Amino acid sequence: MLARPNRLTRGTEYKAVVRRGRRCAGAHTVTYVTPAVLATPTRFGFIVSRQVGGAVVRNSVRRRLKAVCAEALPSLQPGNDIVIRALPSAATATFADLRDEVSRCLSRRAA
Repeated sequence: MLARPNRLTRGTEYKAVVRRGRRCAGAHTVTYVTPAVLATPTRFGFIVSRQVGGAVVRNSVRRRLKAVCAEALPSLQPGNDIVIRALPSAATATFADLRDEVSRCLSRRAA
């Protein structure tokens, strides 16, 4: 689980990251990263729309993405803001597929 300082909580923060961040698209997710400016903790946000599935499926995808980000957190530079948007295919993707895809995007953009 991600601690409170490692989460984006406001809609304006999500919008800023999606509009200004660098984008990395994969088969199951789209990752947006704004580069580190200050030495604040790295923060994550997740967008999982109804197109992904019902509430149970959306929450399952969100939990898997949070687990992937918690694993990657120690290797990331402090201060990055990251938003991960789940695509409909994320509902049927395995945890390993999601981990590989998100890790690839984070290593390219946030390391």
